[in-house]
Amino acid sequence: MLRKTFLSYHHHLDVVRACQIRGSGLIEPTDLASDHVWAAISRAGDTAVRRWIDAQMNEADCVIVLVGQITAGRRWIDYEIQKAWHDGRGLFGIHIHNLKNDHGSQTSKGADPFAGVAIDGVPGALAGRVPCYDPPYLSGRDVFDYVCGKLPQWIERAIASRQAVQSWPAIRSA
Repeated sequence: MLRKTFLSYHHHLDVVRACQIRGSGLIEPTDLASDHVWAAISRAGDTAVRRWIDAQMNEADCVIVLVGQITAGRRWIDYEIQKAWHDGRGLFGIHIHNLKNDHGSQTSKGADPFAGVAIDGVPGALAGRVPCYDPPYLSGRDVFDYVCGKLPQWIERAIASRQAVQSWPAIRSA
């Protein structure tokens, strides 16, 4: 069974890498928007962007943050991580820097986006709680094959983990 999945990523730099994951046939993406639709949503302002993200994410069982070179710390990525966590959705990251873009280029590894996100006012509260997988290969093809081999397992693990976490106390600062 394919899980409905929202992909969170830096659109401009990593859209081709995200398309590779979408095209794997291993997920049912909820976050589809053509370039011209996304441009129209973006031009409509923050409320429209938030509304679009919320609507797409509300259909998802799991949120996967595709971690590129400059994914961490981006406003909308942080919002998507926070929303996924607060909504109790499966959540994890995958470093995609070694997947190739449309020019055949790879990038340098980006920082773990969960390390800097504040949850309930606690910065970095998800560091170590939410996995961020780093495929152990340099070749784009090997990275893609590795991700495809692990993706269903990672999704199910993330969903089960979040169901278990629902009984955890809220994250609070010490």
